[in-house]
Amino acid sequence: MEKILEVQDLHVRFTTYGGTVQAVRGVDFHIHKGETLAIVGESGCGKSVTSNAIMRLIPNPPGKITKGKVLFKGQDLTKLTEKKMRSIRGVDISMIFQDPMTALNPTLTIGTQLVEGLKQHRKVSDSIAMKKALEMMQLVGIPNPEERMKQYPHQFSGGMRQRIVIAIALICEPELLIADEPTTALDVTIQAQILELFEKIQEVTGVSIILITHDLGVVAKIADRIAVMYAGKIIETGTKREIFYQPQHPYTQGLLNSVPRLDTKGKLQPINGTPPDLFSPPLGCPFTSRCPLAMEVCNKVYPDSTRLSDSHAVDCWLQDERAKKLLATMVTNKR
Repeated sequence: MEKILEVQDLHVRFTTYGGTVQAVRGVDFHIHKGETLAIVGESGCGKSVTSNAIMRLIPNPPGKITKGKVLFKGQDLTKLTEKKMRSIRGVDISMIFQDPMTALNPTLTIGTQLVEGLKQHRKVSDSIAMKKALEMMQLVGIPNPEERMKQYPHQFSGGMRQRIVIAIALICEPELLIADEPTTALDVTIQAQILELFEKIQEVTGVSIILITHDLGVVAKIADRIAVMYAGKIIETGTKREIFYQPQHPYTQGLLNSVPRLDTKGKLQPINGTPPDLFSPPLGCPFTSRCPLAMEVCNKVYPDSTRLSDSHAVDCWLQDERAKKLLATMVTNKR
């Protein structure tokens, strides 16, 4: 399959009065044409910073991409001028930002905000732009679009605003859509509708989707592949089936164990402790202080990535053959 985006060894840092925050530390992933990739992890792990880095929306200062490549159809976005990036944003790559309540301009009508990007990038006439805007509103399920285009954001519910934000992101027919926590501010009923909308849009347009979320229920619904992120690093990647049924990293297992399920009884198993301080990140595995299976080497050296299949890889010392033998010995001795 054709890779539409490939991120290689991406590093992003923020310089503050308190020191330098190493927010993203060597992230690698890719997405194929027409695929949905979910990036999951706790708040503060670097998901949104990674998505903003792809779009070149990291404010400088204080932020800076210090290393790595972001290859979109073979072109390194980190090397482009701001003028060139403006011609790509919204046209080839679009982004849905976290909060639909603040993503829209309260002083402009919905129709004005819908056609703005189209007229800027495609140079179409007002009539063609309005026709396209009506088509997009129908696609995302807005009833009575002719009247709704004349209204303002405060006249829309949260779910309707999210649909408008999606329509704005898709109106120029991008090849890649980055959705940053698109359902966080919505109730579960509206969440389900938005997820169904994503599936419908992908079926109709063939757009590739990067879904940024901490909600594993969302991931289970629409993702093809999953990348698990922790403390600025992607620690496990795999297909939806591999991550949900064969998780290998203790953090991935902890995330799944902390999700309520209808087929199990008893208390949920929280992940104890807190993420590491990214002002001074650890030399070894960042999950060591919270990991029930941590060994001495985990604290000193970051593990190499172990490929378990063509699609499944994990960064964990427990995959090392010597570590496996040591762990088996420890379990036997405890018995």
